[in-house]
Amino acid sequence: MSKDSLSLGILSEDKAEGFLKASGYRILRRNYRTKLGEVDIIAKDKDVFCFVEVKSRSNDKYGRGFEAISLKKQAQISKAALNFLKENKLLDKSARFDVVSFDCSSSEQKITLIKNAFELDKRFTY
Repeated sequence: MSKDSLSLGILSEDKAEGFLKASGYRILRRNYRTKLGEVDIIAKDKDVFCFVEVKSRSNDKYGRGFEAISLKKQAQISKAALNFLKENKLLDKSARFDVVSFDCSSSEQKITLIKNAFELDKRFTY
């Protein structure tokens, strides 16, 4: 990953955190990492634990940000989310996967929040 991509990613996560807070989310953790995967932001939206993936694109050459979340990436996020829930004894709580997508063109930046963007892969169990 290039230095510019890394900088864009960090800036996007900062903006996503502010956007989520303004939308009523309570941020619990950023950049939660395990050997199974990573979650950009863990937050609560009312009584639901939200595992948020942040994607940004500086142009539309490769599509929009949220389109870049492959099945493999979804599996990694799912595994990390289950690990977080297990280690915090929260398996009985409601949870979902959200995406914050930043799509930048030369004239404007569009922020999209997709709640319940994907389901837990049925191969993974509690």
